[in-house]
Amino acid sequence: MEIDVRGPRFGAALTTVVLAVALITGSGWLLAVQAAFFAVGAAAGVQNSPYGWVFRTLVRPRIGPAPATEDAAPPRFAQTVGLVFSAVGVIGYLAGPQWLGTAATACALAAAFLNAAFAYCLGCEMYLLLKRVTTA
Repeated sequence: MEIDVRGPRFGAALTTVVLAVALITGSGWLLAVQAAFFAVGAAAGVQNSPYGWVFRTLVRPRIGPAPATEDAAPPRFAQTVGLVFSAVGVIGYLAGPQWLGTAATACALAAAFLNAAFAYCLGCEMYLLLKRVTTA
């Protein structure tokens, strides 16, 4: 399935804001909400995640058709990676140790920021690397 290339970047921008607030406040509960959003994106596809819905229904109609599309599999894998980091962060914040929550949230924030600001998706690159290794 092909998706608008702007959708995952929009989602990454929203994710960056949520993760920054979670990191600043140390809120395990806010991070848990983001983890749930990642879980939906990983299970149903990034286009069906809450941020994907916002992009599809509120943003895309105002900015016009997609200038380019991309395979949905790499962003979906990236959602899984985000889910893992945010789940580890939730465990750290809510059960301890606190530094684990901070470190995992910071890693997820760095990856989301790279995608939002520079259109460089670490999870997507991991997917492509794993695909090359497994098919070689």
